[in-house]
Amino acid sequence: MRRRAVRSLQILALLLVLFYTLFPYYWAFVSSTKQGSALYQSALMPAFDFTYYRQLLDNPVFMGSLLNSAYVAVSTTFLSLVIGLSAAYALGRIDFPQRRSILMIVLMISIFPQVVVLSGMFELINWMGLFNRPSALVLTYLLSTVPFTTWILTTFIREFPRELEEAAIIDGCSHFRILTKILLPLMGPSLASTGILAFILAWNEFLFALTFTLTDENRTVPVAIGLIAGNTRYEYPFGQIMAASVTVTLPLIIVVLIFQRRIVAGLTAGAIKG
Repeated sequence: MRRRAVRSLQILALLLVLFYTLFPYYWAFVSSTKQGSALYQSALMPAFDFTYYRQLLDNPVFMGSLLNSAYVAVSTTFLSLVIGLSAAYALGRIDFPQRRSILMIVLMISIFPQVVVLSGMFELINWMGLFNRPSALVLTYLLSTVPFTTWILTTFIREFPRELEEAAIIDGCSHFRILTKILLPLMGPSLASTGILAFILAWNEFLFALTFTLTDENRTVPVAIGLIAGNTRYEYPFGQIMAASVTVTLPLIIVVLIFQRRIVAGLTAGAIKG
């Protein structure tokens, strides 16, 4: 009887979590298919009117912002993995003083609030002549993604047996060849999971993108959605914003569902020893 009650509570908790996490996205889809006064009615079924989606596809500003977001997110992910992998190998395998302290500093940098570094990055971006360019966002996003990828990849590298490297060193391999020829082929799942998480961070970022870009042709899609305006100052384009939100979120959901096991493995690596 007690076991049945516990199981019922677990199922109830699971249903509450699913409702809490999925209902906002479902409501956004329902709202994006309604027109006019129907937007403000509480009907739970979608109207299947895709006018707003067709308007978005015909909007060159929105489609350009999608391309900018793809460029920024892919570039940030690639550079983060390259830099993070090199740093992770040094922190995970090479013995040098204060290695643990450096790893803790890397972790602390990854949890800094964005607003703390905003003014400093603004001066740096201006000095480098990158203001109002998508490449400025790539440079800025590395602040948060490189510490994150370094921390996770260090955990992965520590899990590999040292005998692999010792055998390679006996054969005369350098650290660079050990990393690229031995460890890198074994790190496919960890690189995939870490890269996906870094991509999601770069894809969703808003504050830096709003601050460092001014013109429509250089904005990323979170900023483009935030700046969608109605035909008049009194009109709030709720349906268009919901359609844009669903359009932007759908690819991320599909990618996460496909690679969900690798993402979980990346987050829990090193949690269990033995």
